[in-house]
Amino acid sequence: MRSIPAALLAASLIWACAAGVDTPPSPTGAPPTDSQPTDSQPTASPQPAASPPGESSVPTSQPPPSPTATAPARPSPEPEPTRAGPAPAPPASAYTFEEYDVPAGSRPHDVAPAPDGTIWYTGQGNGTLGRLDPATGEVTEIDLGARSAPHGVIVAEDGTAWVTDGGRNEMQSVEPDTGEITRYPLPGGNANLNTAAIDANGVVWFTGQAGIYGRVDPGSGELEVFDAPRGTGPYGIDATPDGEVWYSSLAGSYLARIDSQTGEVTVYDPPTAGAGARRVWSDSQGRLWISEWFAGQLGMYDLATQEWQEWRLPGNDPQPYSVYVDELDLVWLTDFGSNALVRFDPSTETFESFPIPTRAAAVRQQLGRPGELWGAESARDKLVVLRWVADGPSL
Repeated sequence: MRSIPAALLAASLIWACAAGVDTPPSPTGAPPTDSQPTDSQPTASPQPAASPPGESSVPTSQPPPSPTATAPARPSPEPEPTRAGPAPAPPASAYTFEEYDVPAGSRPHDVAPAPDGTIWYTGQGNGTLGRLDPATGEVTEIDLGARSAPHGVIVAEDGTAWVTDGGRNEMQSVEPDTGEITRYPLPGGNANLNTAAIDANGVVWFTGQAGIYGRVDPGSGELEVFDAPRGTGPYGIDATPDGEVWYSSLAGSYLARIDSQTGEVTVYDPPTAGAGARRVWSDSQGRLWISEWFAGQLGMYDLATQEWQEWRLPGNDPQPYSVYVDELDLVWLTDFGSNALVRFDPSTETFESFPIPTRAAAVRQQLGRPGELWGAESARDKLVVLRWVADGPSL
């Protein structure tokens, strides 16, 4: 491993095209100068179901019967508890950006906060796994080997970093204390590995845009690969609070639910054909949110009701790349079109944009922890964090 001083300035970047490496279109337009909430009208499209979903109702207190001349009045029943609504979204003034330089040529793609407070990121441009200490700004790099072009990184509960390396066509686990790399090569041709998620049993699932998805069992070391329906496209992936794994297909434009026992998938099509389901994230209720890259929309599928909803992002040419849901169940997108992080409040169905300080940043994947939203500025060799506070202390 090697350490790089925090003051290292980002160099100008030349985009290169290689297997497993994204090349973004140039962002259009100048970033907005302020944050303005924007109303958006949803469209709902129910999916046919084998049986209708169960209905739920909130109990309400019934007034006591009126007393009569022949019978004494009965006491009023105890009021039944009501469920609390969603917490209000913090105001725009509660948010502040901070950026951190990483080594020139890194082209950071994905980020993942670790339990010890550090931030892992993939250096897709220089074949490294980087680790930022936000307290000091110091960056440590781990060389992933010849031909490496890492795309995604996630962190397991034990602190192990899992990397999808499209250049080497292998999954990798990296021990956080020693930097030791365990490699899991994929069979066959290059899968164009993308992203990973961990299910309820600790099994690591991953996607490959060449038309596969698969899993690695950290306990046994066994790796399995499955052919995706409709061929090329598997991209984003996430696990629900119950540990179920879902992935989205960019080229196939669908959402898929994986049966963790058999490896088989069930496909769910969004209402907008060809929307380009790029990334997916679950909220605390298990609803699946997707960034619709080609349609410029945010989509949501509710498995409980078997219904879809979609909302178009603000701006003339939105390009939502990734989606993430924070601890308040607020939905965040990275928008290439406006060079902004865009927040969606499901309770009010409104968007609010937070322009990124550095122009044409090309922030791709995002991940967070309470009070913080992290992203990688792939075009500017920086990491960026948006922090928020409520009533003084961090959330």
